[in-house]
Amino acid sequence: MTAGSGTARHLGELLLSALATVSWAFLGMVGVAALSLHLMGADEVGALGPMTAAAVAMAVGGTVEPSGDLHVFGLRGAQASSAVDIAPLGVSLVGALLLSWFFLRSLRGAGAVIGGGELAARAGAVVLLFLLILGGLCWVGNDTVTIDSSTLGLGGTGRTGHGSLLDRLAGALGDLGDLGAGQLPDALADLVRAKARVGYTVRTGRSLLGGVVWVLAVLLIALLASRRTPLPRGWEAVHRVVRPAVSALCAVLVLAVVAGIAAGLYAAIRDDRPGLVIGTALLGAPNGVWLGVSLGLFVPWHGQATGALRQVLPDPLDQLLGAQEKERITIGRLAELDSRVWLLVVASVLMVLAAGVLLAVRTPVPSRAGGGRAWGPYGFAGRCALRLGVATALALPLVVWLTGLSAGAGLSVLGFDGFGSTLDLQGSVPLAVLLGAGWGALGGALGALLAWTTGVAGGQVSPFARGEPVRQVRVTRR
Repeated sequence: MTAGSGTARHLGELLLSALATVSWAFLGMVGVAALSLHLMGADEVGALGPMTAAAVAMAVGGTVEPSGDLHVFGLRGAQASSAVDIAPLGVSLVGALLLSWFFLRSLRGAGAVIGGGELAARAGAVVLLFLLILGGLCWVGNDTVTIDSSTLGLGGTGRTGHGSLLDRLAGALGDLGDLGAGQLPDALADLVRAKARVGYTVRTGRSLLGGVVWVLAVLLIALLASRRTPLPRGWEAVHRVVRPAVSALCAVLVLAVVAGIAAGLYAAIRDDRPGLVIGTALLGAPNGVWLGVSLGLFVPWHGQATGALRQVLPDPLDQLLGAQEKERITIGRLAELDSRVWLLVVASVLMVLAAGVLLAVRTPVPSRAGGGRAWGPYGFAGRCALRLGVATALALPLVVWLTGLSAGAGLSVLGFDGFGSTLDLQGSVPLAVLLGAGWGALGGALGALLAWTTGVAGGQVSPFARGEPVRQVRVTRR
């Protein structure tokens, strides 16, 4: 009876912990997505709830398929399909941070070592509840947005310059307007007054599959980046070798996003539409920042942008992608349009160097037992270079893949005017692997030498990395 009650109590604690973890993650993502869409004015053309659900689904690897129904010349059923492959990484990052924090917090009461079965059970409960809530969002994230042609620049509401578009068409047609019993001008008027009805649907199967990959990846990265969370027995090398490098990279990547959001808030003060700027920054700051980081580390991209979707790109990227065909995007070509782009290289290199210093500060500096010689600075720098090189070789292509996007909007998607627009940005993942390894090794070596010279090497090593016994702490809830 006692054993059964203890097992039930442990199972209940496990489920409550998983529920809290998943709930806080989704609350954070829903809050950021809803606030961003509201500030951008998306709720003026459609219901905010389904839009938010669709945005959250895309943020965790889901798939949203929009379709359009254009009423032209009295015809119905003309479908305009749009392929959307954009992850709002601002929403993703908030969800990942909250999910990681609460999940890791639930593991810290286990002491120095956690059983593999318990770790798998806690992770499995989080994944299961995550998919249940994501399934609900997939069911909610379906709606239709109606946009007048005037919002697409087709109407005569002051956007046509001298006189309305209809009046100018009538004058230009002349006698041709008598064709078809004089119905041609009326038909053209119907075209101008056409309404674009855009429906979007979250694909449940693909979204759940993407959600599984997303939540497992977040939990894995969280376990590898946390320096104060127990691991199963036999994973001691992860504490010493892997966690300092992964935690250093995660720290500088998140810090770069914070700086990007701060820059967006500053830009909003000077902009005529501050809500749009702030909403865009909250929704896509990681997309823009990490794109800039990869370009600053000389990762080449290829891209194409036409129509209204070109306006979402920062300057001078929008100038480079003005042609109809795909363009090769490099830091050199962007610098030809604006020399200030070279600052991206400086910022990106400093970011890698900061990761190297953090790695050195968090890496144990071993000494040979029995009075032997301690490792010298170059041996320490070599080990830090190898570890950060491997970590960056894996992280940089992941960042490049995440920030890639593709959107072909025949009409409009989630309230955004994307009529006749295309946007495609893809980075070179193989080159990102090679460049990540090179930059990581260089940053790790220089950061280790800098930390060694200033005397801070190994100054913030966690007890797990030192191999010291960790006092078992039980979390008491009042």
